[in-house]
Amino acid sequence: MCRLIALTGDEPMSPMVAIQAIDVMREGHDGSGVGIFLADLGGPFENLNGAPILSGIFTSAGLKRLDQFMMDVGFLTKYKSSVRIPKSAPPGIPKRDVYLIRAYEYPEDWEGLSQTELLRRLLMTRLTLRQMGEDSGDMTVYSFWPDVIMLKEIGDPMTVAEYLRLDRTELKARVILAQGRQNTNYAINLYACHPFFIQGVATMTNGENTAFVPIRDFLMSRGFPGYVGYQSDSEVFTHILHYTLYRLGLGIEAYKHIITPLQDEDLEVHPNGSFLKQLKSTCRRMIIDGPNCVIGCLPDKTLFMVQDRKKLRPGVAGGKPGLYAFSSEMCGLDAAIPDRDKSKDFQPMHLDTAIVRRGRREVEICRQTEPLSLPH
Repeated sequence: MCRLIALTGDEPMSPMVAIQAIDVMREGHDGSGVGIFLADLGGPFENLNGAPILSGIFTSAGLKRLDQFMMDVGFLTKYKSSVRIPKSAPPGIPKRDVYLIRAYEYPEDWEGLSQTELLRRLLMTRLTLRQMGEDSGDMTVYSFWPDVIMLKEIGDPMTVAEYLRLDRTELKARVILAQGRQNTNYAINLYACHPFFIQGVATMTNGENTAFVPIRDFLMSRGFPGYVGYQSDSEVFTHILHYTLYRLGLGIEAYKHIITPLQDEDLEVHPNGSFLKQLKSTCRRMIIDGPNCVIGCLPDKTLFMVQDRKKLRPGVAGGKPGLYAFSSEMCGLDAAIPDRDKSKDFQPMHLDTAIVRRGRREVEICRQTEPLSLPH
């Protein structure tokens, strides 16, 4: 099993808060890798006015190819964070040339584009760079999006964090997702490390998805270029959420109705039973088979946690106004927010979606048996 921690706070936090919580849960991960998603950024990235930020790992040759490609498209560097690393890496961590975090000015000929077209072009730029890297092995690109930084590396999470000096001021964020990885693949692939990300949507999972192949095939048949990759069976959770938000126009409250729909007899008495029956039938090929605990972040920086029906992967939500966390284990939550009112901690069950909106005032619980707010 992997170990997960997600934090959302009014004030920017260091990724080390999450890494320390992951370290407390070290018995649940094997030190084979760590992934970090940062959003609602603080520091120098806070005032970039929507400039896209590129995150990834590059060889020296790959960086030169990146610079030429971005210049050809018309992107100019607006801000970059230098990740200075020692000449030798600790045992278990591969030696890399460049960990890149760089913000860009949009190309001049992108001015006046609709928001939809702008987001599409950002996605296609990332996919192009990823393909360039996979063809030559000199680029690993995690994200290219405004107000988002992603870091992934092989090795023990705490060792990686200290090696990359993740306690730096410029890496503070109000939303942090982090995973300590338990390797379940035959080979360790950086793209298989959670969290996964697409167009403002990020998720990470503790568990396994034995329905992966039919879900992957369904998503890939939708004709959307971003539904690719799939080095991990958990990446489909991110794409199902993206499909829910962007293609179906539904909110997070509908997500569980797609991945774990109610039984037919329960739909008969549900206030939105007719709609949910149709949704279940239409989206049948996206029903998951766990056990899974999924934690994620929406484009508006809302955090959520859901469980599947088997409820065999633990998860707990807790905190205080202005600071909340979702964690795989209680000890991780204790490490992240020790001074909370523990009597208000909540462990979501299989019908629940635990939600913390960007206002960060409470943990909201949405149950599948309750009426669903539908778009008009």
